[in-house]
Amino acid sequence: MLEQIIFYVLSFVVVFCSIFAVTTRRVIRSATCLLLVLLCTAAFYLLLNYHFLMAVQIAVYAGGVMVLFIFGIMLTHKPGDSVDNASWKRRLGALVASVAGIALCGGIIYFNVSNAVATLAHDELAVQQLGTQLMGTGKFQYLLVFELISILLLACIVGAIMVARKRK
Repeated sequence: MLEQIIFYVLSFVVVFCSIFAVTTRRVIRSATCLLLVLLCTAAFYLLLNYHFLMAVQIAVYAGGVMVLFIFGIMLTHKPGDSVDNASWKRRLGALVASVAGIALCGGIIYFNVSNAVATLAHDELAVQQLGTQLMGTGKFQYLLVFELISILLLACIVGAIMVARKRK
């Protein structure tokens, strides 16, 4: 019973903060709401007894990515300024892109999850086996993806620094 109450409270916080993060005009408030969503997602993992994913969620997303976002905001915006309203054409384009992204993700999930659920055992993977899978260089291993993401984040930091230097 207590787990259900915690689940519903976390769900309410996630929905409220997600909506507030995309509708607020203050950039720092939006980033703070995103941080709360990421922390609540870690709490969901804790409710599911996925301690490793909870730790990764907090360390990587709530820690690293949010610090990167805050640095980017501080370097490119004045934190107290409001964001201008977008025209209706931009809003329509954003809506079309959002629906297309949701359809793409839904299709990928629909066609791949049923196959993955059928092949996975119901036991939790050992952390050593998971680490080998994530950091391996063989087929169906993800070291290259990790490296590409690190290059992307580095490019974002360099871009934010260049934008901030041009404003001086």
